[in-house]
Amino acid sequence: MDLRSLPPGLSPTDRCNERRSRIERELDIDLSRTRFLDEDLGAADEKNCEQMFGAVPIPVGYAGPLAVTFSSNEKHNIHLPLATTEGALVASVNRGCKAVSASGGVKTSSEHRGISRSIALRVESGPAARLPARQGQAGKVDSVKTRSAEWIAIAERTSKHLKVMNFEIDERDDYVFLTVSADTDEAMGMNMITIAAQSVGEWIAETIGGCSFVTVAANVESDKKPSLRTYERGRGYEVFAEATIPEEILGSILKSSSVDLLEVARAKLELGSEIAGAIGSNLHAANVIAALYLATGQDAAHVVEGSLADTSVSQVENGLKITVRLPAILVGVRGGGTGLPAQNQCLSMLLGCHGEPCRTIHPCRHVAESCGAAVLAGELSLLAALASHSLAKAHEKLGRSC
Repeated sequence: MDLRSLPPGLSPTDRCNERRSRIERELDIDLSRTRFLDEDLGAADEKNCEQMFGAVPIPVGYAGPLAVTFSSNEKHNIHLPLATTEGALVASVNRGCKAVSASGGVKTSSEHRGISRSIALRVESGPAARLPARQGQAGKVDSVKTRSAEWIAIAERTSKHLKVMNFEIDERDDYVFLTVSADTDEAMGMNMITIAAQSVGEWIAETIGGCSFVTVAANVESDKKPSLRTYERGRGYEVFAEATIPEEILGSILKSSSVDLLEVARAKLELGSEIAGAIGSNLHAANVIAALYLATGQDAAHVVEGSLADTSVSQVENGLKITVRLPAILVGVRGGGTGLPAQNQCLSMLLGCHGEPCRTIHPCRHVAESCGAAVLAGELSLLAALASHSLAKAHEKLGRSC
């Protein structure tokens, strides 16, 4: 069906309505519930979704406040907007926030690994290159390294907000893979680094010669895919969170004990994950990350990398210590879906600190570390639910639909 040839002069809302009407007629279905108010659209029809015909509402619940000490040493109570259709999730995270805050809060830190994109170059062999394949490949690797200042300048000219942080070169068969990581300011930056990498690949093929530019997005950066490289080295923001929960709080709020939580952690996080060959050993980190990403306009597919988290618990004097490592939290406060009206309001809610924005921590780092703190709260609550055998009962009460 033709959803592009629309009458001229239509407003964004009218364009969506016209497309929806055409789809309804063509498929003989009712899509009336995908209607939305004009003020809810923002620039989605122009910037976020092609052939847009409507919107699907996702419930957003509140969890918090959660006391956090950020890497900047600022202490704030954060408020979590969680977009989800899974009953019991918000209640569980909220309980975790209560237990953590009553215990003195969660401490977070992070390392900025940068947003990355890889390109693939095929090295010519035979008479055209005048070198054997392996020798030619080695020469291209050396050339890419020695002329890095030139192609880095090419990359950084594509955006005033992009600064190359580092690069890495891999070789396989007749291919050379160049992975570039960059700081993209307040944007998550996937589009920004892709445009930069495309320009670099074209420049290398044209200027250095002896190779062809095969593709941008060559999978070494593992965008929206799980990989050991991302798990081990990090991508975007590598976030760490930790909290110590006294035995009294474990009993009064979480209805469990350190002994029971440690036993579940060993069975589930250590042995069960090992048997499965899991990349990342956690309880349900993806649940919390997906809910925050959807609510605040992040790219939801990056929950794949967010799920590569490790959660560990250990006995301490009169309580339990819980730590979480999230190697790849990819977030921004500009661009993508962050500018859509509802998502922008939820993002402001997450960024707000007692009504005022945090002043010394970078806003993207603030969002990333908030994700880490929220994941820790969710991990703790689910671990306690498993230890007390109340998970099924909670879902039966709050989340069962049939």
